[in-house]
Amino acid sequence: MTTRLLVQPLVILGAAVATYFQTISTTGNDLLLIAAFGLIGATIGTASGLSAIMRRGADGVTTRAGWWSGFFWVLGMGSRFAFAVWVAHGGAASIASFSAQNSITGAGVWTDALLLMAVCEIVGRTLVQGARWRRLAGVPVLSFA
Repeated sequence: MTTRLLVQPLVILGAAVATYFQTISTTGNDLLLIAAFGLIGATIGTASGLSAIMRRGADGVTTRAGWWSGFFWVLGMGSRFAFAVWVAHGGAASIASFSAQNSITGAGVWTDALLLMAVCEIVGRTLVQGARWRRLAGVPVLSFA
């Protein structure tokens, strides 16, 4: 485990956000949808970070993804992929109907919600793994000195 391994996904994430993020709609129930997807992403990311196998050894802290960590990664990525496939193959009408019934203002809101889900998943996993890494390395996780 190194600082580079923790920072690299955040850099890639920053590029994705800069590419796909436009604006956040605050009308209707848009923020509620975006927040719900963010919470789901944070939950999956935290679970993934907690389930990674981390050990302190002679060469420092090592980490690897176990079965559960892999499961949570597939859950996050797979659910976004499945949503995209479903929308592209007949689900668009259902999304439009749901959006109209629940005051969701447009397709861009769904993009923002899915993007925030990915952001929260990656940030959640990175924060948890970073804290675990510091604790295993004998460095205080929070220092106010």
